[in-house]
Amino acid sequence: MRTSLAILLAAPLWAQDPLSLRDAVRLSLRENQAIAGATAGERVSEARVTQARGGMLPKINYSESFARSDNPVFVFSSLLTEHQFDTENFAIGPLNRPDFLNNFQSQITLDQPLYDAGQTRNAVKSSDLALKMTGEEQRRVQMEVISGTARAYYGAVLAAENLQSAEQAVRSAEADLKRAEAVRAAGMSTDVDVLSIRVHLAAVTEQRINRAADLEVAKAALNDALGLPLDTPHALTTPLAALDLPDLALDDLESSASSSRPEARETRLATNLAQTQADGARGAMLPQVSFHGAFEADRQRFIDRGGANWLAAISLRWNLFNGSADKARIAETAHLVKRAEADEQGMDSAIRLQVRRAYAALKAAQQRIEVATAAVAEAEESLRITQNRYEAGMNNVTDLLRTETAVLESHTRYLAAIHDQRVAATMLELAAGRLNADSEVLN
Repeated sequence: MRTSLAILLAAPLWAQDPLSLRDAVRLSLRENQAIAGATAGERVSEARVTQARGGMLPKINYSESFARSDNPVFVFSSLLTEHQFDTENFAIGPLNRPDFLNNFQSQITLDQPLYDAGQTRNAVKSSDLALKMTGEEQRRVQMEVISGTARAYYGAVLAAENLQSAEQAVRSAEADLKRAEAVRAAGMSTDVDVLSIRVHLAAVTEQRINRAADLEVAKAALNDALGLPLDTPHALTTPLAALDLPDLALDDLESSASSSRPEARETRLATNLAQTQADGARGAMLPQVSFHGAFEADRQRFIDRGGANWLAAISLRWNLFNGSADKARIAETAHLVKRAEADEQGMDSAIRLQVRRAYAALKAAQQRIEVATAAVAEAEESLRITQNRYEAGMNNVTDLLRTETAVLESHTRYLAAIHDQRVAATMLELAAGRLNADSEVLN
């Protein structure tokens, strides 16, 4: 059954490259658009960190302007800054009604915060925390893409196995039909048996048709998870076989999830971010000191007839009252800290619950595999005996059809149990925060 799986999925195109589950995961991490979006988000956060750190550095600006006017104040001040003022400019006539004057002004300014009550430091810390949160979000997206790819991959493999089981059921029903016709020809049964088996053959043929359609949809779903065109062909090589898992301790899994899950780390970072914002709100009440420097050149012509001057200043700004907005901001951030702490506790409980659900699902799937394995063997043996007894005239057609149906159902339950075990193992790794491209559950 396992060997024919890859052949079944590869049948339309013999030139398909084999695709294991691990290869599919690596392909999805490279092609899935959710990964690209998360990566872009991380780049945005990195840029914001650079912006915040820029607040620690001096701001240097250059400006160039040209003005022409006969405004008395403008002419008087421009002559002074151009170093062109002379005694004749004190005459009452030129002072009141000066001629037009040009002023080309070049200016370089420098502004440097000396003390801002930790505002820039808090901004840098906030952007660093936001970057770390984005990194955890990217890791969460990667884990979700891996788990989604695994589910889609197992879904396609299960669909192929179910189709194969349905085809086997059709072949078995066709053999039963020939057997019934032979028994009728020997005078040991009536047309009723033949007609009943033909009805059964039609039913299993319908199931085969439906499962062929399910396989096509499962293939498209896999390509969607991989970030590829929906019609991309694959030869899936990882079989639908039960995992041989070691004994897992629930307490260890919960502890790992509480410390390693991206969501848990995000909520802890969010609490730190809220505390940093609260510190920044309190810092707004403190004075701030800054330095301002400027060099200026003023000229009547662009290259000559001018002078230069410079300015250096230190200023202090203290927010004494602004309508109690700062106090309200401090109160707001304090409540945000409490909410973040509550979210952190709630997330921890939710994560531990997810681990327990995944753990219970895995244990249940493993037990179902054991039960289904025995059921398949018993159903197949029952069918063999029933077929022999029917040929000998010792069983009726109802017994034959009932055992045929039991074989198909037991195979279906067995395959579903293995599928659920593989998926549950993947989801448990996801819940524990340990799922990555190299996880053993992807073998």
